Amino acid sequence: MGLFDRFSAKKPGQPAGGPTPQVSPVPENKPAAAGGVLPQLAAARARLEAKDLPGALAIYEEVLASAGDRPDVLASLSADLGTHGHVREIIELVAPRYDAERHGASAGLNLLQAYLAVRNAEAAQHLLDLLFALGRPELEERLYGFSRAIGEIMAAEESAADHVPAGEAQIALVSISKPVWFYGLESITAHLLPAKAGRLRRVAFAQLALPDLPDALQRAERPEDALARLSRGIPLWFAETFTASAGYEAIAAIGTQSKHYAIFPMEWVADNIRQLSESADGGLDYVVTGTLRDRNDDFELSLRVWEVKKFRELKTFAARWSPATADEELARFHAQIRGYMEWTALPAGEGLAYAPPAAPQAYVLALGAALGLFLGEKDVLATEHVPAGTAALLRAAQMNPADARAQLALISALLRLKARGVAIEPESMKHACDWLATPAAQAADVSALAIKLG
Repeated sequence: MGLFDRFSAKKPGQPAGGPTPQVSPVPENKPAAAGGVLPQLAAARARLEAKDLPGALAIYEEVLASAGDRPDVLASLSADLGTHGHVREIIELVAPRYDAERHGASAGLNLLQAYLAVRNAEAAQHLLDLLFALGRPELEERLYGFSRAIGEIMAAEESAADHVPAGEAQIALVSISKPVWFYGLESITAHLLPAKAGRLRRVAFAQLALPDLPDALQRAERPEDALARLSRGIPLWFAETFTASAGYEAIAAIGTQSKHYAIFPMEWVADNIRQLSESADGGLDYVVTGTLRDRNDDFELSLRVWEVKKFRELKTFAARWSPATADEELARFHAQIRGYMEWTALPAGEGLAYAPPAAPQAYVLALGAALGLFLGEKDVLATEHVPAGTAALLRAAQMNPADARAQLALISALLRLKARGVAIEPESMKHACDWLATPAAQAADVSALAIKLG
């Protein structure tokens, strides 16, 4: 991935830009001190670190008024703004002043990445032409990488534009900050969530994009299918997993639109990540985005881990599975993410002990179904977008008999249906009541839920 520059000095063969530009500037040299410019730039950087963007912009305006034609000034301020995720401000300050021949490649590369971050392919293409015209052989590999990124944005936007109706409603994000089965069971199961202390890392798992759907917007208006349910169930699964970690506070971010779920036809970019972090109380340390593809029942999952403070992509993970290998591959993938993010178990006696589900695919689909019932109860989804019964939840409970979470997800769903006056499947009710009479339910101290089920 391309990195924001302070200067254009790069080693030949540096990795090229990719489809989702990494908005995490890495300064390689410091601008030479010159009069009062260097202290002003340092003061602006300190304002950015203190999250005082207006204060930093005021300083930058002063610097640009006196030294705005200097290549080192444009490179330095664009790098610092990019480091802190303020890509739109790079465009506002640098674009009107930038001249490729006069200012060189460094500020231009920063500006190019800002255009990519906000998915302005037309402006990025024009700037890329100017950078190629500089004739810098050491930059060619990197510039070709950006060219591929621009091409992918253009292709994705052309596909999406064919299906965007006029006056389309805005997408709203729903933040699920607790395991979805917990909502509605708080009075009896409060002890199952840990009371964490100390500095916690805050992570959000975003709904997965489904980039290969030619009819994404139309499909979003129809009842949920298995692929879309997976795109929501997987982030719910990971958020629940990290809620059960000693060092994390986790949420899942799910899109809704006009009383139905949203489908994201393109992967989240840096600007989306910044908006999500700013909307979260206290901000976020990490955001995990990704894509999911279904190629004739061969699934491809990709997750990107982003560090929010520096707006840089830390790591990409990928998995592929068929119906026969789904549980094995999802379990392996789940373990990879836990290992990379240094997931640690809660101390004994603090909350419900965590173990990965034996049949993760069924459990992920059950979480997606549980979310639909919860959002239907809150009138976020229309009735036709709410699961009619508990088939997916019963299957997950049966396939994960030792997993208390799978059983509680079924019980929570049954209580929601009961509250709505919906007839409950006898098999689901029997399974739930049988489990509540087991030593496992007694050990979890949730046997009293049997009374609520009636």
